[in-house]
Amino acid sequence: MCRNCDHTIHRAQHHFGWDNSIPPALRVEPGQSVHFECVDSSAGQLGPSSTVADVAALDFARINPVTGPVWVEGAKPGDALKITIDGFTPQVAEGSAWGWTANIPGFGLLADQFTDPALTIWKYDAANPQMSLFGREGKVPLKPFAGTIGCAMAEDGPHSIVPPRRVGGNLDIRDLAAGTVLYLPVEVEGALFSVGDTHAAQGDGEICGTAIESPMDVSLRFDLVKDARLKTPRFTTPGPVSRHLDAKGYEVTTGLAPDLMQASRDAVAGMVDLLCAQRGMAPVDAYMLMSTCGDLRISEIVDMPNWVVSFYFPRIVFE
Repeated sequence: MCRNCDHTIHRAQHHFGWDNSIPPALRVEPGQSVHFECVDSSAGQLGPSSTVADVAALDFARINPVTGPVWVEGAKPGDALKITIDGFTPQVAEGSAWGWTANIPGFGLLADQFTDPALTIWKYDAANPQMSLFGREGKVPLKPFAGTIGCAMAEDGPHSIVPPRRVGGNLDIRDLAAGTVLYLPVEVEGALFSVGDTHAAQGDGEICGTAIESPMDVSLRFDLVKDARLKTPRFTTPGPVSRHLDAKGYEVTTGLAPDLMQASRDAVAGMVDLLCAQRGMAPVDAYMLMSTCGDLRISEIVDMPNWVVSFYFPRIVFE
């Protein structure tokens, strides 16, 4: 538990989807901090002992629960909610912090190529979550963050939790980590903020649709920027954003096409092929591993008619 937080919201106080009619679980004043207990993105359907059969049986009505909502006193439409991300504490099950990565049929950038369910269970040291996490194929440096973080929408719900929105939600931005300050547009009185979908690590793009999905506690501090008229989320990082991956350099594949999605798919498929050739990995294992630590980057978007997307895989995973 966060010793310095003003409030705690327990994991039982979570909800599915966005709906501004959900009663607040907590009311806070600007300047106060809250310790959130977050369940994993499967809402407990997957655990440290799960098998691939559990992936096939997932109930998608229970995906991506978020803890909350929190009413912030004085928050009005047009304001911005300022959230300072103080830190993350992994939850322990069966003696270890843990997480999962899955290939879920029909989901992910290469869903047409990876049609069967697959699952990797990760375990790591809760006392030192910055350590590399050892999976079957390599070690992934950790950078905990909240994949879903947002406020309620003005439009009456319920609304799916899956797509990101103007007020935040399922943003899956790796850099919303400890020390980052996030600003979200407020559309309803009180803001009605919720958070969940905590990850131990993710690559930019989350290409297979899942990261290292890991239940964690999150400590956040709330403030208001009155009449900010913010159109979309923005944030400030406390320093470099990829130094946990940079030390050994990268292997990089590229995609070139007049369509950014096709270029992205080509860059990712090229890295799957490269890792399979270099490491003897099964393609689906390469795909899931890449989702936890590899970055999709737009390298060029001005030299028509073809745009360049690159996929960066950190060499530190195998060295």
